[in-house]
Amino acid sequence: MSDYEQKDNSGAIFKNDKKESENHPDYKGQARVDGVDYWVSVWINTSAKGNKYMSTSFTPKEQAQSNGIQQAKQAMSIEELDEDIPF
Repeated sequence: MSDYEQKDNSGAIFKNDKKESENHPDYKGQARVDGVDYWVSVWINTSAKGNKYMSTSFTPKEQAQSNGIQQAKQAMSIEELDEDIPF
Protein backbone atom coordinates (compact mmCIF):
# COMPACT_ATOMS: atom_id res chain seq x y z
CA MET A 1 0.00 0.00 0.00
CA SER A 2 1.25 3.48 -0.85
CA ASP A 3 1.99 6.19 1.70
CA TYR A 4 0.92 8.86 -0.81
CA GLU A 5 -1.73 11.29 0.38
CA GLN A 6 -3.52 13.56 -2.07
CA LYS A 7 -2.74 17.22 -1.39
CA ASP A 8 -5.66 19.62 -1.13
CA ASN A 9 -6.64 21.52 -4.29
CA SER A 10 -4.67 19.19 -6.55
CA GLY A 11 -5.25 16.12 -8.65
CA ALA A 12 -4.02 13.91 -11.46
CA ILE A 13 -5.59 12.48 -14.61
CA PHE A 14 -4.45 9.60 -16.83
CA LYS A 15 -5.29 8.48 -20.36
CA ASN A 16 -8.26 6.09 -20.39
CA ASP A 17 -8.20 2.91 -22.49
CA LYS A 18 -11.75 3.41 -23.88
CA LYS A 19 -12.34 -0.28 -24.69
CA GLU A 20 -15.75 -0.39 -23.04
CA SER A 21 -17.51 2.45 -24.89
CA GLU A 22 -16.72 5.49 -27.01
CA ASN A 23 -18.80 7.56 -24.56
CA HIS A 24 -16.35 6.88 -21.73
CA PRO A 25 -13.96 9.72 -20.88
CA ASP A 26 -10.65 10.13 -22.74
CA TYR A 27 -8.92 10.75 -19.40
CA LYS A 28 -9.79 9.75 -15.82
CA GLY A 29 -8.35 10.62 -12.45
CA GLN A 30 -9.00 12.06 -9.05
CA ALA A 31 -8.65 15.36 -7.22
CA ARG A 32 -9.13 16.80 -3.76
CA VAL A 33 -10.77 20.24 -3.54
CA ASP A 34 -11.35 21.87 -0.15
CA GLY A 35 -10.88 18.49 1.54
CA VAL A 36 -13.45 16.67 -0.64
CA ASP A 37 -12.27 13.83 -2.91
CA TYR A 38 -13.61 13.75 -6.49
CA TRP A 39 -13.44 11.42 -9.47
CA VAL A 40 -12.43 13.48 -12.54
CA SER A 41 -13.45 12.65 -16.12
CA VAL A 42 -12.17 14.51 -19.19
CA TRP A 43 -13.36 14.32 -22.80
CA ILE A 44 -11.49 15.79 -25.79
CA ASN A 45 -13.98 17.51 -28.11
CA THR A 46 -13.98 19.65 -31.24
CA SER A 47 -16.10 22.80 -31.48
CA ALA A 48 -18.24 23.71 -34.49
CA LYS A 49 -15.39 26.01 -35.61
CA GLY A 50 -12.91 23.13 -35.45
CA ASN A 51 -11.18 24.17 -32.22
CA LYS A 52 -10.16 21.39 -29.82
CA TYR A 53 -11.25 21.74 -26.19
CA MET A 54 -11.60 19.64 -23.05
CA SER A 55 -14.89 19.00 -21.26
CA THR A 56 -14.70 17.92 -17.61
CA SER A 57 -16.89 16.25 -15.02
CA PHE A 58 -16.30 16.05 -11.26
CA THR A 59 -18.18 13.47 -9.16
CA PRO A 60 -17.73 13.41 -5.37
CA LYS A 61 -16.31 10.00 -4.42
CA GLU A 62 -18.88 9.64 -1.62
CA GLN A 63 -21.72 10.18 -4.10
CA ALA A 64 -20.24 7.66 -6.53
CA GLN A 65 -19.86 5.12 -3.73
CA SER A 66 -23.45 5.59 -2.52
CA ASN A 67 -24.72 5.30 -6.12
CA GLY A 68 -22.80 2.04 -6.48
CA ILE A 69 -24.29 0.72 -3.25
CA GLN A 70 -27.79 1.67 -4.45
CA GLN A 71 -27.21 -0.12 -7.77
CA ALA A 72 -25.93 -3.20 -5.93
CA LYS A 73 -29.04 -3.21 -3.70
CA GLN A 74 -31.28 -2.95 -6.77
CA ALA A 75 -29.39 -5.81 -8.45
CA MET A 76 -29.79 -7.92 -5.31
CA SER A 77 -33.51 -7.37 -5.23
CA ILE A 78 -33.79 -8.36 -8.91
CA GLU A 79 -31.84 -11.55 -8.18
CA GLU A 80 -34.11 -12.27 -5.22
CA LEU A 81 -37.13 -11.86 -7.50
CA ASP A 82 -35.62 -14.32 -9.97
CA GLU A 83 -35.30 -16.91 -7.19
CA ASP A 84 -39.06 -16.67 -6.51
CA ILE A 85 -39.97 -17.49 -10.14
CA PRO A 86 -40.48 -21.27 -10.41
CA PHE A 87 -39.16 -21.63 -13.98
